[in-house]
Amino acid sequence: MKYLIVLGDGMADEPLAGYGGKTPLQMADKPSIDWLAKMGRTGRLETVPEGMHPGSEIANLSVLGYDVAAVFEGRGVLEAASMGVTLNHDDLALRCNLLTIEEENIKNHSAGHISNEEAYELIDFLNQQLGNARIRFYPGVSYRHLVVIKGGNKFITCTPPHDVPGQAFRTHLIHTGNPGAVETVQLLNQLILSSQELLAGHPVNIKRQEAGKDPANSIWPWSPGYKPQMPTLNELYGIGKSAVISAVDLIQGIGVYAGMDVIKVAGATGLYDTNYEGKAAAAIAALHDHDLVYLHVEASDEAGHEGNVELKTKTISYLDHRIVRSLVEATATMEEPVTIAVLPDHPTPCATKIHTRDAVPFLIYRPGATPDKARYYDEFEVANGSYGMLKGDEFMRALLEK
Repeated sequence: MKYLIVLGDGMADEPLAGYGGKTPLQMADKPSIDWLAKMGRTGRLETVPEGMHPGSEIANLSVLGYDVAAVFEGRGVLEAASMGVTLNHDDLALRCNLLTIEEENIKNHSAGHISNEEAYELIDFLNQQLGNARIRFYPGVSYRHLVVIKGGNKFITCTPPHDVPGQAFRTHLIHTGNPGAVETVQLLNQLILSSQELLAGHPVNIKRQEAGKDPANSIWPWSPGYKPQMPTLNELYGIGKSAVISAVDLIQGIGVYAGMDVIKVAGATGLYDTNYEGKAAAAIAALHDHDLVYLHVEASDEAGHEGNVELKTKTISYLDHRIVRSLVEATATMEEPVTIAVLPDHPTPCATKIHTRDAVPFLIYRPGATPDKARYYDEFEVANGSYGMLKGDEFMRALLEK
């Protein structure tokens, strides 16, 4: 048996008053996903352990069955692994967004989904102006980057910028209750303020504003940590060979530490315009010589953060028609049977535009297995499923049942 997990990031939602009380999952045209649910078994999964923030880093580690409290060291270190950045034991790594500040408020967390080319130019400029033997910026994808502070203290409190759209940025500057971390807090907050002065008049931002786009006029460091110690999926579950497919450095970094092969797809953007067909083809190819493939699609999460119900609904339909349908057709003819799971990592409700810790709906289709009573796939129909409510490593163990 082989295994395929299709992760629609942030796909789950809440009933929307302006849409007849339906969620994007309920409104989306998704015949292939619904068929998998009808022919498989369903349930709900708690992906955010008590007391932890409902970030994608937490939720995806949880989906893969990790003891998150034991292995999690921040989002930055995971993204560093994806970028090939080697961390020393005293390096503090933080995710570093390029974002838009407007009238002292965080307008958005993504600088209007700035292009890679524009972002690289800005990150290189910041390295020239603010980088030194202790501070280094590394370019990632679009608005998602990395800053590494040699000798930094991780015991600081940072706010994920996608959690506070429209709020005053100064209210959410980094702080700490740890006396040993005060110097790190001061350094990082000064980097934020200095970046705003430097980026305001940069040619990239002048051009963006002239074109009616949001400027990338501030950095925002968050999710600090040191190099983690994580067992591989092989060590946890005896999975021989596994692969991860994602446009997002965070997910690729989880894959690196999990011992997975990282497969990159040309044209994969992390947005609604990603290369869906390319991702499907890569997953099908990977299943021929891998025991487990983790296919991550970011698009619905970004639409949720924008509060764009129509776009989120469309991304779910795209996931179905342009990825899942091909996967169902291809795996049906493979020599070795393939168990397919579909789920989000966490909800990203369009009404609030932020992640929540609510349990997510999941399905597991195993060829030849007796289905349960769920007739289709959404946040509520899975209550009729036979798995009930799972947490911890229970989803992975259910997936890998013989």
